[in-house]
Amino acid sequence: MSNPDSARHIEVRNGDQIVAAAEVTTARGPKGTARTSLHATSPDVPAGHRRNLVDAVMDLPEVRASTRLEATIPLGDGELLERLRQRTTDAVTRPAGSTALLDANIPKGAHRGDRDRQPRDRADPEDL
Repeated sequence: MSNPDSARHIEVRNGDQIVAAAEVTTARGPKGTARTSLHATSPDVPAGHRRNLVDAVMDLPEVRASTRLEATIPLGDGELLERLRQRTTDAVTRPAGSTALLDANIPKGAHRGDRDRQPRDRADPEDL
């Protein structure tokens, strides 16, 4: 019997407003692939919130236990893309319609750590 995928929904808020969100699935078990789709709710989201979204996704225990990441982001969202590249290794990106696809390795110990910590409003992982 195969294990079903684990799915999560992540939101970053600015006060009471959701400013960025992600859907994350990971195959159960070590060394799997984490898949995520990230987006800001509008082009006017203040700087830093997209970065916080990537950090919230990458800091999930099931993502940290994975070895590969497949991410979908809106084409042209430089803040999401740059932070994903900072948190992964061997990243390869390609356009696909109105999105960019990123395939990368997740380094062991990929937790961002204190040196990289940015203040964040709120990131709520909620099971779907």
